[in-house]
Amino acid sequence: MSVPEVIPIRHEPDYRTSTIGRWQGGQFFASVTAAFPEGWRGDDWQSQKRWCAVLHRFDGASRHLDSRIQFTGTTADDEKKAIDAARLLLAQWLNALPEQRYQDIAIAPFEVRFEGALFGLVVEEDASEGDNGVWAEFHPDGLGFNAPWDGCYDT
Repeated sequence: MSVPEVIPIRHEPDYRTSTIGRWQGGQFFASVTAAFPEGWRGDDWQSQKRWCAVLHRFDGASRHLDSRIQFTGTTADDEKKAIDAARLLLAQWLNALPEQRYQDIAIAPFEVRFEGALFGLVVEEDASEGDNGVWAEFHPDGLGFNAPWDGCYDT
């Protein structure tokens, strides 16, 4: 089964998709997440694990408009402080969205790179899995969407 052009994502209050929905200009996916630079290898993961606030906006036709991403600190510096700063920043961004409301969304795959890290809803494929080896992964949040494409995700 192939990946649909527009992938549904279910709003789940108080969980990983609690800050998704619609606004006057279309749809949004917002989160506080940690990102590693692409291709990073090594033992010093704490200094590479960067916490950030992320707000992706989409038009009414589910196409990516823009992304607002800001790193707030690393796990090595002070993880709690970095997460709290990202939450505060994200709340400000969400409050500024006109007519913002939380609900299910459906968006097209997209990719954004920011300071060496991958963000977006990216189509992935593992040929060794046959028909089950195609899915869409929300990076860096680690949410996997697959058939039956009902908005539910795996982590």
